[in-house]
Amino acid sequence: MGEYIPVSLKSKHPSVSSDFSAVFPCGFSFYQLQMEGRKWEDLSKDILVNVLRRVGMESLLLDVRFVCKSWYKASREPQCWEHLIFPTFIKLDDIDDIDDICWEPEIPDSGFIERLAITYQENLSVTAFVKFIVNRSCGNATIIELPGCSTEEALEYVANECPRLKGLAVGLYNEFINGIIVKFISKWKNLEMLKLGKYDLKEIIPQIGLHCNNFIWLSAPYTYIGKEEASSLVSSLSELKYLDLHGGNFEKEALVMILQGCKQLVRLDISKSFGFNDDDAEILELASQIPAFMCEGSMVIPVIEPDYL
Repeated sequence: MGEYIPVSLKSKHPSVSSDFSAVFPCGFSFYQLQMEGRKWEDLSKDILVNVLRRVGMESLLLDVRFVCKSWYKASREPQCWEHLIFPTFIKLDDIDDIDDICWEPEIPDSGFIERLAITYQENLSVTAFVKFIVNRSCGNATIIELPGCSTEEALEYVANECPRLKGLAVGLYNEFINGIIVKFISKWKNLEMLKLGKYDLKEIIPQIGLHCNNFIWLSAPYTYIGKEEASSLVSSLSELKYLDLHGGNFEKEALVMILQGCKQLVRLDISKSFGFNDDDAEILELASQIPAFMCEGSMVIPVIEPDYL
């Protein structure tokens, strides 16, 4: 796979491109379709799949399948399920009654989840839902963003059923999943991108370096980065291009090690972190060769002397 800027895993509902030349074959247009008196359902399945693979999980599950038979059949094609961006919040496995869920308007994806609860009541628990969606991909999923409350069973299922995975994001505060993901890394030989929550990196980084030869993108915000973590990054992932450690707690010497050892970085985000100041001359000089470097809002936490307590 060639060099590229990774697809943001934060995009919850990818929309159909407004540039139809990127979707349809050369010379095809909606105006041509209308002029010829053809109907949407008459489009070839290949074209429909090319469109529907871009509309996102919510539309595929709750809208597209009800339009007509040809759209339903096209929506079941594995190519439509290569990028699986799950809603952040899904009913936990130990909640049996749908009425026990409190739908809050301010919760992201709450409308999507409420519609899912009505349409797929028996499959709403997080583990069953993850399995249900992963099965749609027939092993073709390349990008997955798991719900924030995923279980070990769900993650193991992804590990076993998604050998082509290139990008994986787990919930930012899903510490349980963060703690077990290391034992599945060896299953994903093609992994290029990984987004973790607050995590101890010492154990997982060597496994990524050992098993994932194309790995270029790591996000682990709010993480402690000491000399051991920095040494692991430099020795195992020296070819890393994209690194997001914003909000982290750094030893300054560890940050210097990363800046000196990870020479391939094109984007480094260490903004709003602790352990160094955002105007530190040494840090800025070492980072001057990184095209996109962010350290705004970082600071050294002042030491409070006992006399002031």
